[in-house]
Amino acid sequence: MNTDSSHFQPMPGVSNPHLQTMLPRVLRRRVQFEPYWQRLDLPDGDFVDLAFSENPDQARHKPRLVVFHGLEGSLHSPYVHGLIHAAKARGWLGVVMHFRGCSGVPNKMGRIYHSGETEDGTFFLRWLDERYGTVPTAAVGYSLGGNMLGCLMAEIDARFPLTAGVIVSAPFMLEHCCNHMEKGFSRFYQFYLLNLLKANASRKLKAWPGTLPIELAQLKRLRRIRDFDDLITSKIHGFRDAVDYYRQCSAMPRLTNITRPTLIIHAKDDPFMDHHVIPDTAALPANIEYQLTEHGGHVGFVGGTLRQPRMWLEQRIPDWLTPYLDR
Repeated sequence: MNTDSSHFQPMPGVSNPHLQTMLPRVLRRRVQFEPYWQRLDLPDGDFVDLAFSENPDQARHKPRLVVFHGLEGSLHSPYVHGLIHAAKARGWLGVVMHFRGCSGVPNKMGRIYHSGETEDGTFFLRWLDERYGTVPTAAVGYSLGGNMLGCLMAEIDARFPLTAGVIVSAPFMLEHCCNHMEKGFSRFYQFYLLNLLKANASRKLKAWPGTLPIELAQLKRLRRIRDFDDLITSKIHGFRDAVDYYRQCSAMPRLTNITRPTLIIHAKDDPFMDHHVIPDTAALPANIEYQLTEHGGHVGFVGGTLRQPRMWLEQRIPDWLTPYLDR
């Protein structure tokens, strides 16, 4: 096995960004461990569902790796269960916090989740420390969850129970990313993600009528993620409209406030976004390491060969976090 994980080499013949983006869903269909589920009640009467790599009561002494998934992701997303499995193999306790309504069970309250909603993640990380004790803890955020983690890490103080963070394929400039998703082949991804958003919102409206500011008939007519954010996300979370939400919740202006060791990974060919998400590395604090790869797509980064595919992130992230979690 290659011991140097710092460089990403795409699978021969599979450097195309769309293949890189979609291939993990073909190669990693099944969760490779038996998850331990737990429901966490939130202060406002709602809940989030947690999926651990093992019973946390029996793993109190182990370092923790927390995963925040992307838009409409879950434990069953290949990048999530793949990293949790890799963490377990390192002797760490892995756990994914599902954003409200993303575990398959509609949440109860008149709110959902979004790219800048840090309250649930902050509550969850504090609860982990209080419930299971203080151990080295790292958080990894992918895509939407990566932007959220960037916002969260910019807000926390020195006493907060988080040792380090990794952010992958994050849309740090939400408005620009939304514009990009409405052009060319990227519209395919918008269509796919919007259908997931609409299906989830539909389940919520059927289970808890009146918890969204829209009716089923209106929901079915939405054609862009921007429309969903304009009529739903922004309205129930106190923003004027989608643009106001995008501008207030983009993590890019907040990155300089992050004080914990942080690794940020982007691919130049990410079909979900463009150059606007690439930070000025000269302006980043010394505790942030930025890695921009030529290839990788969106949360793809598939190396190796077709016979022996290698999910680079599942080696790169744990290798980078080892000095902070195994100290």
